[in-house]
Amino acid sequence: DASIMDGKTLNAGAVAGVTNIKNPINLAYEVMENSEHVLLAGKGAEEFATQRGLEIVDPSYFYTENRFKSLQKVKEREREKSGNKTAANYDSFIKDSKFGTVGCAALDKNGNLAAGTSTGGMTNKRWNRIGDSPIIGAGTYANNATCAVSSTGWGEFFIRGVVAYDISALMEYKGLSLQEAAAEVIQKKIPKMGGDGGIIAIDHEGNVAMEFNTAGMYRATMNKKAELQIGIYEK
Repeated sequence: DASIMDGKTLNAGAVAGVTNIKNPINLAYEVMENSEHVLLAGKGAEEFATQRGLEIVDPSYFYTENRFKSLQKVKEREREKSGNKTAANYDSFIKDSKFGTVGCAALDKNGNLAAGTSTGGMTNKRWNRIGDSPIIGAGTYANNATCAVSSTGWGEFFIRGVVAYDISALMEYKGLSLQEAAAEVIQKKIPKMGGDGGIIAIDHEGNVAMEFNTAGMYRATMNKKAELQIGIYEK
Protein backbone atom coordinates (compact mmCIF):
# COMPACT_ATOMS: atom_id res chain seq x y z
CA ASP A 1 0.00 0.00 0.00
CA ALA A 2 1.31 3.49 -0.82
CA SER A 3 0.13 7.06 -1.33
CA ILE A 4 1.45 10.49 -2.24
CA MET A 5 -0.02 14.00 -2.14
CA ASP A 6 0.95 17.35 -3.64
CA GLY A 7 0.30 20.25 -1.25
CA LYS A 8 0.20 22.86 -4.02
CA THR A 9 -2.57 21.30 -6.10
CA LEU A 10 -4.10 18.93 -3.49
CA ASN A 11 -3.76 16.24 -6.13
CA ALA A 12 -3.09 12.75 -4.77
CA GLY A 13 -2.51 9.17 -5.83
CA ALA A 14 -2.57 5.85 -4.01
CA VAL A 15 -2.40 2.08 -4.52
CA ALA A 16 -3.48 -0.76 -2.26
CA GLY A 17 -2.94 -4.50 -2.17
CA VAL A 18 -0.33 -4.71 -4.93
CA THR A 19 2.01 -7.70 -4.94
CA ASN A 20 4.50 -7.31 -7.77
CA ILE A 21 5.36 -3.60 -8.08
CA LYS A 22 9.00 -3.02 -7.18
CA ASN A 23 8.34 0.51 -5.91
CA PRO A 24 4.66 1.03 -5.01
CA ILE A 25 5.20 4.74 -4.23
CA ASN A 26 6.18 5.25 -7.88
CA LEU A 27 2.87 3.71 -8.90
CA ALA A 28 1.02 6.00 -6.48
CA TYR A 29 2.75 8.93 -8.21
CA GLU A 30 1.64 7.62 -11.61
CA VAL A 31 -1.95 7.39 -10.37
CA MET A 32 -1.71 11.00 -9.21
CA GLU A 33 -0.12 12.38 -12.36
CA ASN A 34 -1.45 10.16 -15.12
CA SER A 35 -4.93 8.97 -14.18
CA GLU A 36 -8.28 10.51 -13.30
CA HIS A 37 -8.41 8.49 -10.09
CA VAL A 38 -6.93 8.72 -6.59
CA LEU A 39 -6.84 5.10 -5.40
CA LEU A 40 -6.31 1.92 -7.42
CA ALA A 41 -6.15 -1.53 -5.87
CA GLY A 42 -5.05 -5.09 -6.60
CA LYS A 43 -4.89 -6.42 -10.15
CA GLY A 44 -6.19 -3.19 -11.65
CA ALA A 45 -3.38 -1.21 -10.05
CA GLU A 46 -0.87 -3.77 -11.29
CA GLU A 47 -2.28 -3.57 -14.83
CA PHE A 48 -1.97 0.23 -14.72
CA ALA A 49 1.65 -0.18 -13.55
CA THR A 50 2.39 -2.33 -16.60
CA GLN A 51 0.79 0.25 -18.90
CA ARG A 52 2.93 2.98 -17.34
CA GLY A 53 6.12 0.94 -17.74
CA LEU A 54 6.92 0.51 -14.05
CA GLU A 55 9.24 -2.28 -12.98
CA ILE A 56 7.40 -5.52 -12.21
CA VAL A 57 9.04 -8.17 -10.01
CA ASP A 58 8.17 -11.62 -8.72
CA PRO A 59 6.73 -11.41 -5.17
CA SER A 60 9.76 -13.39 -3.99
CA TYR A 61 11.78 -10.18 -4.53
CA PHE A 62 10.30 -8.83 -1.29
CA TYR A 63 11.31 -11.84 0.82
CA THR A 64 13.71 -11.26 3.70
CA GLU A 65 14.64 -13.90 6.24
CA ASN A 66 14.23 -11.49 9.15
CA ARG A 67 10.64 -10.56 8.25
CA PHE A 68 9.77 -14.18 7.54
CA LYS A 69 10.95 -15.15 11.02
CA SER A 70 8.92 -12.29 12.50
CA LEU A 71 5.82 -13.62 10.75
CA GLN A 72 6.42 -17.12 12.11
CA LYS A 73 6.79 -15.75 15.65
CA VAL A 74 3.53 -13.82 15.37
CA LYS A 75 1.72 -16.89 14.03
CA GLU A 76 3.05 -19.00 16.89
CA ARG A 77 1.88 -16.45 19.46
CA GLU A 78 -1.50 -16.38 17.77
CA ARG A 79 -1.78 -20.18 18.02
CA GLU A 80 -0.87 -20.02 21.70
CA LYS A 81 -3.61 -17.47 22.34
CA SER A 82 -6.21 -19.12 20.12
CA GLY A 83 -7.85 -20.77 23.10
CA ASN A 84 -8.62 -17.39 24.66
CA LYS A 85 -9.55 -15.01 21.84
CA THR A 86 -11.09 -12.14 23.70
CA ALA A 87 -11.17 -8.66 22.20
CA ALA A 88 -8.72 -7.47 24.87
CA ASN A 89 -6.26 -10.24 24.07
CA TYR A 90 -6.48 -9.51 20.36
CA ASP A 91 -5.89 -5.79 20.97
CA SER A 92 -2.79 -6.64 22.99
CA PHE A 93 -1.65 -9.00 20.26
CA ILE A 94 -1.95 -6.32 17.57
CA LYS A 95 -0.16 -3.71 19.66
CA ASP A 96 2.80 -6.07 20.12
CA SER A 97 3.11 -6.65 16.36
CA LYS A 98 5.52 -4.50 14.38
CA PHE A 99 4.53 -2.10 11.64
CA GLY A 100 6.81 -1.54 8.65
CA THR A 101 5.89 1.88 7.30
CA VAL A 102 8.18 4.28 5.43
CA GLY A 103 7.05 7.87 5.12
CA CYS A 104 8.34 11.25 4.00
CA ALA A 105 7.16 14.84 4.33
CA ALA A 106 8.96 17.62 2.49
CA LEU A 107 9.01 21.37 1.85
CA ASP A 108 10.78 22.57 -1.30
CA LYS A 109 12.51 25.90 -1.99
CA ASN A 110 9.38 27.25 -3.68
CA GLY A 111 7.26 26.70 -0.57
CA ASN A 112 5.48 23.62 -1.85
CA LEU A 113 4.68 20.73 0.49
CA ALA A 114 4.37 17.03 -0.30
CA ALA A 115 3.98 13.80 1.64
CA GLY A 116 4.27 10.12 0.79
CA THR A 117 3.77 6.87 2.68
CA SER A 118 4.45 3.21 1.81
CA THR A 119 3.98 0.01 3.80
CA GLY A 120 3.54 -3.74 3.74
CA GLY A 121 1.01 -3.37 6.55
CA MET A 122 0.85 -5.07 9.93
CA THR A 123 2.43 -8.48 10.36
CA ASN A 124 0.02 -11.38 9.68
CA LYS A 125 -2.77 -9.10 8.44
CA ARG A 126 -5.94 -10.79 7.17
CA TRP A 127 -8.48 -10.86 4.35
CA ASN A 128 -6.86 -8.31 2.02
CA ARG A 129 -6.75 -5.85 4.91
CA ILE A 130 -5.95 -2.27 3.91
CA GLY A 131 -4.57 0.13 6.49
CA ASP A 132 -4.20 3.89 6.62
CA SER A 133 -1.11 4.26 4.42
CA PRO A 134 -2.97 4.49 1.08
CA ILE A 135 -5.85 6.51 2.53
CA ILE A 136 -5.53 10.23 1.78
CA GLY A 137 -6.31 12.15 4.96
CA ALA A 138 -5.44 9.23 7.24
CA GLY A 139 -1.96 7.99 6.30
CA THR A 140 -0.94 10.88 4.05
CA TYR A 141 -1.95 14.52 3.63
CA ALA A 142 -0.34 17.69 2.25
CA ASN A 143 -1.64 21.23 1.90
CA ASN A 144 0.55 24.25 1.22
CA ALA A 145 -1.66 26.31 3.55
CA THR A 146 -0.79 24.15 6.55
CA CYS A 147 1.47 21.09 6.53
CA ALA A 148 2.49 17.76 5.05
CA VAL A 149 1.97 14.63 7.17
CA SER A 150 2.89 10.94 6.90
CA SER A 151 1.54 8.49 9.48
CA THR A 152 2.60 5.14 10.92
CA GLY A 153 0.91 2.92 13.47
CA TRP A 154 -2.28 1.00 14.05
CA GLY A 155 -3.99 1.91 10.80
CA GLU A 156 -7.56 1.14 11.76
CA PHE A 157 -7.46 3.94 14.34
CA PHE A 158 -5.62 6.33 12.03
CA ILE A 159 -8.38 5.82 9.45
CA ARG A 160 -11.14 6.41 12.00
CA GLY A 161 -9.36 9.48 13.33
CA VAL A 162 -8.46 10.82 9.86
CA VAL A 163 -5.15 11.61 11.55
CA ALA A 164 -3.14 13.35 8.83
CA TYR A 165 -5.99 15.64 7.83
CA ASP A 166 -7.00 16.27 11.43
CA ILE A 167 -3.57 17.76 12.15
CA SER A 168 -3.91 20.04 9.14
CA ALA A 169 -7.47 20.99 10.10
CA LEU A 170 -6.45 21.93 13.66
CA MET A 171 -3.87 24.28 12.16
CA GLU A 172 -6.27 25.75 9.59
CA TYR A 173 -9.42 26.11 11.68
CA LYS A 174 -8.14 26.40 15.24
CA GLY A 175 -4.87 28.22 14.58
CA LEU A 176 -2.69 25.66 16.36
CA SER A 177 1.00 25.30 15.52
CA LEU A 178 2.12 22.10 13.81
CA GLN A 179 3.59 20.77 17.05
CA GLU A 180 0.46 21.61 19.03
CA ALA A 181 -1.79 19.96 16.46
CA ALA A 182 0.37 16.84 16.22
CA ALA A 183 0.48 16.45 20.00
CA GLU A 184 -3.29 16.92 20.28
CA VAL A 185 -3.97 14.13 17.80
CA ILE A 186 -1.21 11.65 18.64
CA GLN A 187 -1.02 12.08 22.42
CA LYS A 188 -4.72 12.61 23.15
CA LYS A 189 -7.16 11.66 20.40
CA ILE A 190 -5.64 8.40 19.14
CA PRO A 191 -4.82 6.93 22.59
CA LYS A 192 -8.33 7.83 23.76
CA MET A 193 -9.69 5.71 20.91
CA GLY A 194 -7.36 2.85 21.87
CA GLY A 195 -4.79 3.16 19.09
CA ASP A 196 -1.09 3.92 18.92
CA GLY A 197 1.51 5.13 16.44
CA GLY A 198 3.04 8.38 15.26
CA ILE A 199 3.53 10.91 12.50
CA ILE A 200 6.24 12.89 10.79
CA ALA A 201 5.25 16.31 9.49
CA ILE A 202 6.53 19.65 8.24
CA ASP A 203 4.61 22.91 7.93
CA HIS A 204 4.74 25.66 5.31
CA GLU A 205 7.34 27.55 7.36
CA GLY A 206 9.70 24.58 7.68
CA ASN A 207 8.84 23.62 11.26
CA VAL A 208 9.04 19.88 11.86
CA ALA A 209 7.02 17.62 14.16
CA MET A 210 7.75 13.94 14.79
CA GLU A 211 5.19 12.89 17.38
CA PHE A 212 4.60 9.33 18.61
CA ASN A 213 2.95 7.60 21.55
CA THR A 214 4.84 4.30 21.26
CA ALA A 215 8.18 3.26 22.77
CA GLY A 216 10.00 4.50 19.69
CA MET A 217 9.74 5.55 16.05
CA TYR A 218 12.56 5.44 13.52
CA ARG A 219 12.83 8.97 12.21
CA ALA A 220 15.15 11.58 10.74
CA THR A 221 15.13 15.17 9.52
CA MET A 222 17.36 17.20 7.21
CA ASN A 223 17.22 20.97 6.76
CA LYS A 224 18.31 23.21 3.89
CA LYS A 225 21.84 23.22 5.32
CA ALA A 226 21.96 19.41 5.01
CA GLU A 227 22.10 19.07 8.80
CA LEU A 228 20.87 15.59 9.66
CA GLN A 229 19.14 14.53 12.89
CA ILE A 230 18.25 10.90 13.62
CA GLY A 231 16.13 9.43 16.40
CA ILE A 232 14.66 6.11 17.49
CA TYR A 233 13.51 6.08 21.10
CA GLU A 234 14.06 9.40 22.81
CA LYS A 235 11.60 12.23 22.29
